Amino acid sequence: MHPAGSRRIARAMLALRVAAVVSCVIRAAGYSAAMRRTSVLLIALALVAASCGSDDDSSAATTAADVTTAPVETTVPDTSPVETTTEVTTPESEPIDETNLQEALLDAQPGDVIEIPAGTYSFDRSLSLDVDGVTIRGAGMDETILSFADQVAGAEGLLVSASDFTIENLAIEDTVGDALKINEGENITIRGVRTEWTGPYSVDNGAYGIYPVQTSNVLIEDSVAIGASDAGIYVGQSKNVVVRNNRAEFNVAGIEIENTIGADVYGNLATNNTGGVLVFNLPGLSQIGEGTRIYDNEIIANNTENFSLPGSVVSVVPAGTGVIILANDKIEIFGNTIADNRSANIAIAAGGTVGITGEEDPNFDSFPEGIAIYDNEISGGGDETDGIIAVLQSIALPDGGNIPGIVWDGSVDPAKLVDGAQADTDRICIQQPGVEVLNADAANNFAGASIAPSEDYDCKLEPLPAVELPGA
Repeated sequence: MHPAGSRRIARAMLALRVAAVVSCVIRAAGYSAAMRRTSVLLIALALVAASCGSDDDSSAATTAADVTTAPVETTVPDTSPVETTTEVTTPESEPIDETNLQEALLDAQPGDVIEIPAGTYSFDRSLSLDVDGVTIRGAGMDETILSFADQVAGAEGLLVSASDFTIENLAIEDTVGDALKINEGENITIRGVRTEWTGPYSVDNGAYGIYPVQTSNVLIEDSVAIGASDAGIYVGQSKNVVVRNNRAEFNVAGIEIENTIGADVYGNLATNNTGGVLVFNLPGLSQIGEGTRIYDNEIIANNTENFSLPGSVVSVVPAGTGVIILANDKIEIFGNTIADNRSANIAIAAGGTVGITGEEDPNFDSFPEGIAIYDNEISGGGDETDGIIAVLQSIALPDGGNIPGIVWDGSVDPAKLVDGAQADTDRICIQQPGVEVLNADAANNFAGASIAPSEDYDCKLEPLPAVELPGA
């Protein structure tokens, strides 16, 4: 073979060996497969081209021994944990669907922020999340809408079983069951969320709008709940809760605090519901609640007919009730505007008065105790009663007249009486000058129902502490 041909072959073989070395280095550096193929091809072509240079005998022969490979600097990706943001998007021709969002929820890691852009997204099945430390964020409660109008499977719109969870700035509409349920988590924030059934209010609507249950350290703020056939904003069997600056409208219960320990409910608007704000204890649940403060709210004209499922607990709520305290203790109601609720602006009752005795639960105390009502603006209402209050009106006011601003069923626990009187800490204390109180005498089948000025109930209870949430 001609010497020049031999040299060309040697240089070509050397080029391929160098390309192979560089390929290994590139692979170690963590480049993608496409980048590796492109880099190796370019290097190989360059070296082969160099091998096609002059074959003049005056040129120095090139051998493998003449080639030195300089060390290649590699960059190792930083693998330390960081907060990640997952924006659920697809190409413009492929709209977001249940699969896109549910995959993001299934793949989520603690610290992830799942951002859903503005738009209306339709789902036919429930969504779920069970990873701690995740945030779901939309572009606004009127901008990012998760619609379940075509839902065929699942009991909720979104079910969350996780802690350190935040959901904000989106809407959940027209679910078959509950809109947003959060079960057994702690450090929960619900902010700027709208749950709504967009058609007329109906028993066929889902029961609950915003629904944390068996949770702790819960903040619900700047949200809207419309059209729930049980409660728009419901907090059950929970501890350390703040419900503030929300609007609840056209639900059976606007805001309901049930079997919950330590709740502050303030800055809210409850209107056009069957009952505005309810604080209940029920038997047979995981805990007995107490310690709720209801203050600085507007609880106005909650006169919508009761459209709940017959036989449900809230089916006993009279249409036209502002605040109802049922079998719950240590309650403060102050600084609110409570007006034009046509059955009663404030009603206080024992469970037994509405058939909830709790005999099967040894921990259940049916009697409401330690209730303080003061410094509210109470006006109007009591002029078109419903349910049990209509019955009471016919007995207490046989000649007609409006139900007074505050109704108490008069029930006390006989086992706790001392010399025929309640302990000071168990009393119903009212400081509302000019507002009358109807004592229904429910224990005697309303036989001794009477109306008295609130001054007859003038006493003071120790103020309840404010609820403090970590980081709120």
